[in-house]
Amino acid sequence: MQVDFYQLGRDPLASVLASIATRVLAGGGRLLVVTGDEEQAKAIDEGLWTAQVESFLPHGLIGADQPILISATPEPANAARNVAIVDGVWREEAMGFDRAFHFFDDNSIDAARTAWRGLKGREGVEPRYWRQEDGRWTKVA
Repeated sequence: MQVDFYQLGRDPLASVLASIATRVLAGGGRLLVVTGDEEQAKAIDEGLWTAQVESFLPHGLIGADQPILISATPEPANAARNVAIVDGVWREEAMGFDRAFHFFDDNSIDAARTAWRGLKGREGVEPRYWRQEDGRWTKVA
């Protein structure tokens, strides 16, 4: 299983998430976006409408038919095999997916480090750490 840690910086979460969601959908996948923050869920919902003008990202806050489902829990009601944890709080349930994206910012960096240490060296898990440098995403570890 691959777990990608994304340290947010210059670009807003909705923009980075839209880019990843576009790639997941292009590959025929579905994405579950998890946040325990209701306001953040609404902001992501709105942000996915406006993040990429050139393409529509089908998504919603409820419904199993949504290719991108925004939820408070890591239960893939939309049959997603990819999960994006966007509130900075790692959830062990993410290990039941094929791929996880863990987003964090400066406020949640300590929690991300703890999650990284818990996954590093774990059999069958490939953690990767990405940081934005000069507008480009660079794999740091």
